[in-house]
Amino acid sequence: MPAPTRLRADACPGVFATHDAADGTLARIRLPGGALSSAQAFVLAAAAGELGDGTVHLTSRANLQLRAVRDADELVRRLSAAGLLPAPSHERVRNILGSPLSGLSGGLTDVRPLVTALDHALCAVPGLAHLPGRFLFALDDGRGDVAGEGADVCWQALPGGEGALLLDGADTGVRVPVEKAVPVLVELAEMFARVRGSAWRVKEIDPAPLVDAALRRGNRERPAALPRTGPAPVGRLAEDVVVAAPRFGELPAGILRSLGDVVVTPWRTLVLSRTPQGLVTDPADPGLGISACVGRPGCAKSRADVRADALAVLETGVRAHLAGCERRCGKPRGAHLDVVATGEGYLVDGTPVSTARLAEELKGRQ
Repeated sequence: MPAPTRLRADACPGVFATHDAADGTLARIRLPGGALSSAQAFVLAAAAGELGDGTVHLTSRANLQLRAVRDADELVRRLSAAGLLPAPSHERVRNILGSPLSGLSGGLTDVRPLVTALDHALCAVPGLAHLPGRFLFALDDGRGDVAGEGADVCWQALPGGEGALLLDGADTGVRVPVEKAVPVLVELAEMFARVRGSAWRVKEIDPAPLVDAALRRGNRERPAALPRTGPAPVGRLAEDVVVAAPRFGELPAGILRSLGDVVVTPWRTLVLSRTPQGLVTDPADPGLGISACVGRPGCAKSRADVRADALAVLETGVRAHLAGCERRCGKPRGAHLDVVATGEGYLVDGTPVSTARLAEELKGRQ
């Protein structure tokens, strides 16, 4: 597949390269594997309250965002001191998913050490600093949760100490032992960088050179139907493992400050050691299926205050994503109702609906 012709440069925001949103400067903080220590959480909470809008925003890649940042230089200073910016040159490419429950509940292999090793190895290769900010790595502990998130390159643990190599979420048939998982993912990223042209993602290129590179470190078998479990469910999963959901992925600074060590998931939830106050932990909560982009006033492209409208439909019990425009930012994976603002109401899976009738329409789609 020929790489697409890009009319603009990759503009994924970071902390050094921020984004100018309608509500001010937006900074995105990469968290390899979603891991955030209590000390780092305290620093982020203080930064959100003193330099931003008072809220930490979760992303679909297990990263965090601060909005309306008033002093970007001070933010860099604070995050650097907290160890959240260990490699400034590679800041925007440290996009690494890891199974959030790994080492805590279930799974075949604890991938947390692999996430750390991959982060270090990635940052040690100067040429990989120029990977597109959208390029995504994943390390799945065998349960099949992050393997379904469409990572460009993914190692998924299998029984017996080896793992499957996935490209764009599809099993290549290449099997790589755990001790070679990190080297092979780095090598694939280097190969992608050499052959990508103007492509941003593996799905935009012929994957053959990457498969050939992987075979130098592994064996080839017939591609298999691997486990896929999807998001970690909200609620208490073990005595000291709780999955909690901030509404719309918005985490007030005061709550973050009280949580202790946290694992951020790519489903805008948090893995904690105790039940928190102010977050959703009831798996039967009907609003868990409702997500929304930031909408007005934070986004100049949005045609509606979608989060205010989303609050009015929380009790419908459906799975729906409300978007302020056709870009559908923050859209979840999997089946859901597509709700897009038009300026005169919404399109629900293409059907025009007034804002006043939106809850009624969604409830009728159950």
